[in-house]
Amino acid sequence: MNGLIRSFRHALRGLMLAFKSERSFRIQSLAAAVVIVLILVLPLDLWERSILLLVTMFVLVLELLNSSLERLVDLSKPRLHALAGDIKDLMAGSVLIAAVFAAVLGIVIIGPHLLIMLDRL
Repeated sequence: MNGLIRSFRHALRGLMLAFKSERSFRIQSLAAAVVIVLILVLPLDLWERSILLLVTMFVLVLELLNSSLERLVDLSKPRLHALAGDIKDLMAGSVLIAAVFAAVLGIVIIGPHLLIMLDRL
């Protein structure tokens, strides 16, 4: 049981480290919080809630992987090699694609519900 508790502590430490040191992770965490509030407030179907949670989680996890890989690249080749920059740019591009498509998906799913809600006001 102590090993499990220790694992959770390390995981929480990693999340706090990302939150403190990575601006993108903070922004994406705020967006995730907004999505979760909308999921709770809007009358979404279970599949809509599930998809929104999955893509939200995917963006956050990908950002954590991006931050980890950036640190690993800095550790092994701190700005000495052009490929180090390429690796960082490729990972950042993957996060950008995931975030843009998650936002589009969020608009497609949440947009109509928000319009109905606003129309009732």
